[in-house]
Amino acid sequence: MIAAWIRYAGTSQHLDPDGRYALLLVGQIFTGFAQPWFQILGPKYSETWFDSRGRTTATMIIAISNPIGAALSQLLAPAFLTVRESILNLAIITSAITPIAIFIASKPPVPPSYSGSRPSPPATQIIRALMGRARPGESSMLSRERIDMIIITLLFGSFVGAFTAFSILISQIFSPYGYTSDEAGIMGGVLILPGIVGAGTLSPIFDRYFANRLALAAKILIPLLAASYIALIWDVRADNYAGIYIVIVIIGVSSFTLLPIALEMGCEVTRSAETSSTILWFAGNLLSVVLVLSMNALKDDSPGANPPSNMFNSLIFQACFVGVISISVFGLKAQQTRQGLDEQEHPVNYEGEEISE
Repeated sequence: MIAAWIRYAGTSQHLDPDGRYALLLVGQIFTGFAQPWFQILGPKYSETWFDSRGRTTATMIIAISNPIGAALSQLLAPAFLTVRESILNLAIITSAITPIAIFIASKPPVPPSYSGSRPSPPATQIIRALMGRARPGESSMLSRERIDMIIITLLFGSFVGAFTAFSILISQIFSPYGYTSDEAGIMGGVLILPGIVGAGTLSPIFDRYFANRLALAAKILIPLLAASYIALIWDVRADNYAGIYIVIVIIGVSSFTLLPIALEMGCEVTRSAETSSTILWFAGNLLSVVLVLSMNALKDDSPGANPPSNMFNSLIFQACFVGVISISVFGLKAQQTRQGLDEQEHPVNYEGEEISE
């Protein structure tokens, strides 16, 4: 909310350009600082409030709220006459919604599961466990669990990074082949909206039928996602609307569906929702920056480029990056330790009644 009003202040005509730019930058810093907290808190919220039959869906809803907001802003922004007006309305809407957070309880009256009734181990303990240096009495991880967490981190970072880079550079990727900025915007919408619908449809199915098989779901979706990025290399050409839209829809649906699955697998192998999601989102955000910069640097601006300023080499790099890392999914076991503890030791049943020993 503070960031929105700072950015609105930056649109004032009474300030010089340097002053407006400074306020815009400060507003973006506030936004950048606040956003990761929502990314990290999603899996812990779902662990606290939901059992294994609803966690993936709850995590999905929180995880995709950011792209939903981005999609809505792209749709609503053109309705306002000026940038100043659009930022003012954003600030007003944000100010009206933010107080709702006061009414969010920290935990339910009755924990839905054993893990939901227990505090997460400190982040330092989980980091030591990941390094195989757990101290006596601390939470520890088996070698298999440490390997799984490394694989999950690489996979999560790669598909989040590739999706972010593709969505940011989508106009630069398609414009050399004659697609207009409006068409590129539509492609961006096709990337996000079917992904949201697909994730909203598939996540409850995974909760109901694949709650114990998250690794299997990842082994199905990740090769499909990697194949789609490889297909983009040849799909990005002039007048190929059908092929492009098909591949973009597959990328969107696979990416949004994998998001909560990967976050939940991280929680399962570490038994710490906050620390695992922090590690995964750090990898995703870091690789997003790396891929955006790398793909932009690989743009062909040479005199003989055909078409000029094409990003063919960038698409090859993206496909190779995702494809190579995707191979590691076949080494993923991701035994759902947290869920096993819930089934063995949870103090309440699903109806909220105490279980006698």
